[in-house]
Amino acid sequence: MTVVTTERLILRDWTDEPADLARIYDIYSRPEITRWLGVSPGLPMTEPGQAAERLRMWRDRHVADAGRYGTWAIEVRETGVVAGTALLKPLPGRGEGELTGDIETGWHLHPDSWGHGYATEAARALIAREFATGTPEIYAVVSPGNEPSMAVCRRLGMAHVGQRTDWYGGELLETFVLTAPGG
Repeated sequence: MTVVTTERLILRDWTDEPADLARIYDIYSRPEITRWLGVSPGLPMTEPGQAAERLRMWRDRHVADAGRYGTWAIEVRETGVVAGTALLKPLPGRGEGELTGDIETGWHLHPDSWGHGYATEAARALIAREFATGTPEIYAVVSPGNEPSMAVCRRLGMAHVGQRTDWYGGELLETFVLTAPGG
């Protein structure tokens, strides 16, 4: 299912098709990507079969969200190549299984898709979509030292509000926020 489109991108559900599963594995088996994803069980992936497990985890996480929140493939319209993942979801709190009312946007792109503005374009579309529902502010949380992702936050117009430990079990994260227009 397509979630949102932009001039260059289609944000859509990841599928169980072999090409999507291979791309999930190719992205999430790379230390240069997973090192920025904090404490995340099963990462980096070490076997292709883990891609199907990751996809099931994403689907289970968002089953009750009716398409509002999710973890989606970023497909480049011109080539059909999946550049990476975009997400929009409630931030997990400090406790196991606890969700907060704070909404997060994020992105994980394959290195062959870095430097093309895809993360910014995908996040901008998801942010606009979420602001249209009345959400007053959206966060991005970034592992300290991940300068490229912090640059995306700044391109999105997000304000850096320092390092915080409110989410992801108390992990120290660089925190950025964007307030809805007129908010």
